[in-house]
Amino acid sequence: MPRDFKRSERVAGTLRRELARLIQAEVKNPDVGFISLSDVEVSRDLAHARVFVTVFEPEKAASSLQALSKAAGYLRRRLGQEMRIRSVPELHFEHDASVETGQQMDSLIEAAIASDCHDTSKRGDSGEE
Repeated sequence: MPRDFKRSERVAGTLRRELARLIQAEVKNPDVGFISLSDVEVSRDLAHARVFVTVFEPEKAASSLQALSKAAGYLRRRLGQEMRIRSVPELHFEHDASVETGQQMDSLIEAAIASDCHDTSKRGDSGEE
């Protein structure tokens, strides 16, 4: 029976959980700010991991990513101590703008609905159909 998940996907899930725990418990840099790890993608050879970070204060996104990049060596070393893996992937932190994009889409949809309701009420007042 074939496996449903590739090894890289299992490693990515474990990395995401362990990284979130380590960042919360051990990274003391205040520049990291209020973040969430939205996804981790690991290369097939397990040499590199792209860590997608959602920053809840968009104006601090650059400083948060810079602080995480500075802590990458420490985090990689701690991951090596915590996980049973031959070599820990090199960590590359990237900003995940999906939350901001979703908020923009929501506001556009709300504006379109409001505009449509306004147009419908105008037609109803003039007796047109």
